[in-house]
Amino acid sequence: MSVRVAGTVQGVGFRPFVHGLATRLGLAGHVGNDSAGVFLEVEGESPAVRDFLLALRRDAPPLALVDEVTAREIAPVGGGGFTIVASRAHPRAGTAVSADSATCADCLRELFDPTDRRYRYPFVNCVNCGPRFTIVRGVPYDRRLTTMAGFAMCADCAREYADPADRRFHAQPVCCPACGPRLRLVDPTGTAIGPALESTVELIRAGLVVAVKGLGGYHLAVDAGQPDAVARLRRRKHRADKPFALMVPDLAAAERLCAVDPTARRLLTGHRRPIVLLPRRCPADGTGGTGVAEQVAPGSHWLGLLLPYTPLHHLLLADLARPIVLTSANVSDEPIVYRDEDALHRLTGIADAVLTHDRPIHVRADDSVVRPARGGAQVLRRARGYAPEPLSVPVEFPRPVLACGAELKNTFCLGTARQAVLAPHLGDLTEYRTWRSFVDGIGHLTRLTGVRPEVLAHDLHPDYLSTRYARDRTGVALVGVQHHHAHIAACLADNHETGPVLGVAFDGLGYGVDGTIWGGEFLLADLTGFQRLAHLAPVPMPGGPAAVRQPWRMAAAYLDAAYRDAAGGVPEDLAVLRRNAARWHQVTALARTGTNAPATTSAGRLFDAVAALLGRCDAVSYEGQAAIALEHHADPAERGRYHAAISTGQPAVVSGVDLVRACAEDLRAGVAGPVIAARFHNGVADAVVRVCVRLRELTGQHAVALSGGVFQNQPLVERVVSGLTGLGFRVLTHVRVPPNDGGVSLGQAVVAAARDRAGLVRSD
Repeated sequence: MSVRVAGTVQGVGFRPFVHGLATRLGLAGHVGNDSAGVFLEVEGESPAVRDFLLALRRDAPPLALVDEVTAREIAPVGGGGFTIVASRAHPRAGTAVSADSATCADCLRELFDPTDRRYRYPFVNCVNCGPRFTIVRGVPYDRRLTTMAGFAMCADCAREYADPADRRFHAQPVCCPACGPRLRLVDPTGTAIGPALESTVELIRAGLVVAVKGLGGYHLAVDAGQPDAVARLRRRKHRADKPFALMVPDLAAAERLCAVDPTARRLLTGHRRPIVLLPRRCPADGTGGTGVAEQVAPGSHWLGLLLPYTPLHHLLLADLARPIVLTSANVSDEPIVYRDEDALHRLTGIADAVLTHDRPIHVRADDSVVRPARGGAQVLRRARGYAPEPLSVPVEFPRPVLACGAELKNTFCLGTARQAVLAPHLGDLTEYRTWRSFVDGIGHLTRLTGVRPEVLAHDLHPDYLSTRYARDRTGVALVGVQHHHAHIAACLADNHETGPVLGVAFDGLGYGVDGTIWGGEFLLADLTGFQRLAHLAPVPMPGGPAAVRQPWRMAAAYLDAAYRDAAGGVPEDLAVLRRNAARWHQVTALARTGTNAPATTSAGRLFDAVAALLGRCDAVSYEGQAAIALEHHADPAERGRYHAAISTGQPAVVSGVDLVRACAEDLRAGVAGPVIAARFHNGVADAVVRVCVRLRELTGQHAVALSGGVFQNQPLVERVVSGLTGLGFRVLTHVRVPPNDGGVSLGQAVVAAARDRAGLVRSD
């Protein structure tokens, strides 16, 4: 029998698994890798062959994802025994590459076993764990095509690699202290400091900033319990307010800091090891010691926790025995540093020392971020541990597709057959290094997967760099996809559905088909197209982009609209007006004339306005800061809600001004800010539910898809979902890809596929 296996089957111990399975069943033949997956031949008694084929998918190794097993009968050759043969080329280049995986329990035992030859060796790995995607230079997945190629195996490692009974049998990154990578700690001049690990621990304990090389790039580490150290890191990194992630030694340490339910426990300890956002249990400790400094996550009720996921992290955290800040090594919005030659140069003035090693990183990958949600996980940033594992999609790609994604939180997506491969989170394409990562990443992932795009999908915004990239290509068909349609399509694909649905797309900004700025949209959508049935009422953005950076401007625009017909205008006793009195009338004049004040239906800008009104955020240093502050401010016990009027026209228009006016009046009446914030959230949720009820009557649709960055807001999602399900709706939310712009490329890809299947894509 000749058999081919497709999926994530390289670098996950699949060949050793096949070898062991065939040997146990008394079958002869061979197995090998090629650039399309795994090939094998097997012969023996029919019942044993049948059991073998069933077990290929059913009993695959834990990191394997078997998409397809195809078998055809061939003439037996009468061979004896079963062997692993050399890798070979295949006409259809490309296969699924495994994501990097956290250190497994077996390797962890060896790491801390004084009698083991890999005791305290910071690069221990086996076929079930360790680096994968970040070290792969090409396919098939063999050591010579990884960044481990420069490390010749010693006799002991070679013996393990060749032993079918060993869990390092054909584990490509296998190494040990005698033959593998080595740590090196250097100061800012590049001078070695040693011993590396022990000195790193001493530096962190002393309150210094150390850059630590991880799987997908360098991180910056400081003691999380030292306020001065955390504040110093913020100044050097130019990161004023955005929360830092914390790495904690173990699950017990996580449970001391945060409320950890069974879902969170699975996420923290699983092989993907993302940053998990969890509600704080203990108060911030502003005095240092063993607590967490307030500067780690200023004003936040949540902490982003992750457990060690490399042997080096395990050793550091075991020796430190306390939480550390572990944040991407970069400045502001730049991508994470991952090349050794860049580490000292780009981190000069940030890190006091650099803990590096000589195993190169080929592809950068930031840490993934997730949040427990309704018994599962909501992925907020999909990167290390998840990417580039393929996602099954509900529509077949007639031709290979490259979807170029959005401008912020960019990912790109490759689609072929019935699968989509999302690149790891890249970031803001307006930053040059992120743009280079985008271009280089497309080249690398197309080579690995063998996908040669014939259709390019892109956003409608003419000035997005991702759009320009697509339009600059020749010899391919182009598909423009409206931003909010892509959001809803991503939610459909995430849930393996094709629609139609009522789609609610709430976010910060998106280019509308009418050339205006959308962001509070109610659509009737399937994968092919959409109708805009309702939206938030347009409000001017005084100063354009400045209104995003300074939410008080949105408060001014909303309040000016709310009190335009009132005697005396906007009440002067509102603190937001007093704080910004010097520029208030200039900004409201822009809003009234429309000069440098484009109209927007953005839900994100509505949240910004209320956050500024309640004094939570007049200016922001990172995207979504004001809305997050408002979410954290809301009283979870408050059930009151404000009412927003909904027009009877087509499309229906929801009055955000009503909500802002109600907030302002309660604020003037002395109602507490947390109560007002909660009533606002409840009012938005109520408006969403009422619009969906009206649209169900109009369209007959009972399914609702929620997408866009605003639906990362947990209390809002909970209230919308409970309100809709209580009225008989079926609600779709994101699971596998982010609801924010990190999921847009998946939506673009499946829209392009659906239109291509319908004959709506012109071939150029």
